[in-house]
Amino acid sequence: MNNALSQPLVIAHRGASGYLPEHTLAAKAMAHAMGADYLEQDVVLTADGVPIVLHDIYLEATTDVEQRFPDRARDDGRYYAIDFSLAEIRTLSVHERTSRDTTGERAVYPARFPVQPGSLFVPTLEEELLFIAGMDQSRGTRTGVYIELKAPRFHAAAGHDISRAILDVLARTGYAHKNDQVYLQCFDDQTLRELRSLHKTDLPLIQLIGENEWGEDSAVDYDYLRSDEGLDDIASYADGIGPWLMQIYRGRDDDGKIVTTDLVPRAQARALAVHPYTFRKDELPPGIESLEELLSLFLQELKVDGIFTDFPDLARQFIDRQAQ
Repeated sequence: MNNALSQPLVIAHRGASGYLPEHTLAAKAMAHAMGADYLEQDVVLTADGVPIVLHDIYLEATTDVEQRFPDRARDDGRYYAIDFSLAEIRTLSVHERTSRDTTGERAVYPARFPVQPGSLFVPTLEEELLFIAGMDQSRGTRTGVYIELKAPRFHAAAGHDISRAILDVLARTGYAHKNDQVYLQCFDDQTLRELRSLHKTDLPLIQLIGENEWGEDSAVDYDYLRSDEGLDDIASYADGIGPWLMQIYRGRDDDGKIVTTDLVPRAQARALAVHPYTFRKDELPPGIESLEELLSLFLQELKVDGIFTDFPDLARQFIDRQAQ
């Protein structure tokens, strides 16, 4: 783990997901070996309340659940993790992310790992944390974990407290008070407030910021959170923000000049860290020609405190070159 205050953090987004299927232990091992400072875990719960590492609250985009359990979809056609026990999820095989359109199922990122059945599986949060701790021991490192609490209100409606479940796993694995190795992040501000005030965690908290039209959490006004008043509010319960990179980079003007917002300096003026998402070489924002150009803009010019990237090796190499 890179603790140099002058260097931004490399956060492996769902592991080394540019190279291996996201959130598998293989993707986390690769990111660990690539020198990522933090490995991200998106967490949802099973029917029996076990925290598992999965980006979505449903299973079909990254597993073979439709083939294994063809009759278990809800009326909307989706297979929700919370409708399956851990034992059932254990039978699933994880594959590269897919999506559906009128032509059928396709890979979201066609040039990445092939969409194929294999031996990869959905890990529990506890398994993953112990796996990372084991790699830290064998490699002599102190790699951080960056846990997102997914859809807390959805889980609460199903009778589950995802905050409590995750904190219990952190306690069992020895991570509950590793302030320099754990971040907790969430799109729901109320969950973060309760983590601080009700659950009394002293771990650093990051307020994720989306766009209101995404429907990430209809109870949260993300436009407000980016305002001065909203940032003041965030500073009262959290340690940083995780904005979408397009809330910082706005493209180019008619003269071809890069246009940015003032979100980064306004947040940093309130002692809030800024960790934008997501930096991908195969999904660049408009007006940006390469990942190198994007990294230069955010890390050298805008001086964000860390980035989420599917390609932690490329970000690590870029940062290390600048430090020489």
